[in-house]
Amino acid sequence: MKNVLLIGLGRFGRHMAQKLNSLHHQVLAVDKDEKKVQDALGYVTSAEIGDAADPALIGALGVKDFDICVVTMGHDLQASLEITSLLKKNGAPFVLARVSRDAHAQFLLSCGADEVIYPEKQMAEWAAVRYSSEHIFDYISLSPDHAIYETDIPESWIGHTLMDLAVRPKYRLNILAVRRNGTLDPMPGPSHAFIRGERVILLGSEADVQKFLRF
Repeated sequence: MKNVLLIGLGRFGRHMAQKLNSLHHQVLAVDKDEKKVQDALGYVTSAEIGDAADPALIGALGVKDFDICVVTMGHDLQASLEITSLLKKNGAPFVLARVSRDAHAQFLLSCGADEVIYPEKQMAEWAAVRYSSEHIFDYISLSPDHAIYETDIPESWIGHTLMDLAVRPKYRLNILAVRRNGTLDPMPGPSHAFIRGERVILLGSEADVQKFLRF
């Protein structure tokens, strides 16, 4: 269980707080808007009304005791910079800052953010991959060159086993799991025989996956 300080209860902050709550983490949320704070009380451990750019408020929160501090106001660069700097000056061990432009990322990192997240860009890239092929159902980028995909299987695979198909040497792909009727079978063995309607979750280079998807 992590102790998380979440600053900002806009749409991004609210959704993150709700997910953290469902994962059973402890969340202290801070926002200037009293209504947003009141609305969040059902899914955060505690909440404070106040301006996180105020050094006195940050000093009183004991930020060094939180595992993660999240600054969610991606569209307000000045506020994000001030708050990030204050968090680090007060001993925050890890600060995650949301950005809304590539140019903002470097400013926040230079002010002490340990990592930045650009959700609009990341979701746009995911949607471009997901909906640009009728065979792709999910996608996780691991590096500029490698990713995990959930895809249909080729018609030619039906009735054949992983050993028959020689997926790794032939396609240069690793099959991590097979999904059948909503049930996930992780790490299928070489004797797994494919049936119609199955999907595979595979890991490979972008070039090899795109070549495979031309079926």
